[in-house]
Amino acid sequence: MKILLIAGSAMLLPLLTQAAPAAPDTDNPLPVAPVTLTDVRWTAEPADGAQDAPRLRLRHGPSNSDTPLDADRPEFAAAAAALADNAPGPIHFTVSHDAGTLACTGERTSAYAGKGRCRFTADPHFERQLAARGLAPRQRATLLAMLMVDATIEQADGLIREGVRPENADDLIAAAALDITPAYVRDLRSDALVLTRIEDAIACKAMDIDGAYVRDLAAAGYHGLSAQDVVAMKAMGITGAYAMAMNRAAEGNGR
Repeated sequence: MKILLIAGSAMLLPLLTQAAPAAPDTDNPLPVAPVTLTDVRWTAEPADGAQDAPRLRLRHGPSNSDTPLDADRPEFAAAAAALADNAPGPIHFTVSHDAGTLACTGERTSAYAGKGRCRFTADPHFERQLAARGLAPRQRATLLAMLMVDATIEQADGLIREGVRPENADDLIAAAALDITPAYVRDLRSDALVLTRIEDAIACKAMDIDGAYVRDLAAAGYHGLSAQDVVAMKAMGITGAYAMAMNRAAEGNGR
């Protein structure tokens, strides 16, 4: 499960719009040298009653990302192994992702507890792949956010195939942070919902709308609704069962 936290806000957009400007913007789709960020900090927290697994928090500028140290993100396995020992002492670990590599050092104070710093080096091939799809970030430091939320070319291509093309790097980051997969998009589609934009899928996932909810609306007689309509109905607590009950009541009053 991906958990994204933004300093001073519970909203997703600050991560998208405030990626730390450690590297200058570039209009070159084929960067000569990989961007490197040296001011990334990490802290680790053990599992407690509020969380099922230990967590590693990465912080860069205003952006925070909490990653459970479990099987959901295998690229963090080295971090989990380095933090597992209960003995205090210096540690180092590496996180390798399509977007780039984090090389981290620091101090473990006890099992799954500690803090330190990381150096992020972006992968030029990943940048070229993004640029080829029109998804090159305006600020190259945004590539770290892609590692944080597990944004990948595979996800971008899958969403494009499903007809909800990410329009920019921020769209891809939002989709990854909310775990919007091609399978989720396919499941949402029904006679009730017209889904053609990534923004619509993001809005639906943010409201915890799934395929079952949309199919219930279709069964209640709703067809061709926009994502805005469906989001508004979910926000008002309208379910398929409620809609069918209202339909039956209306039919009864019409007799």
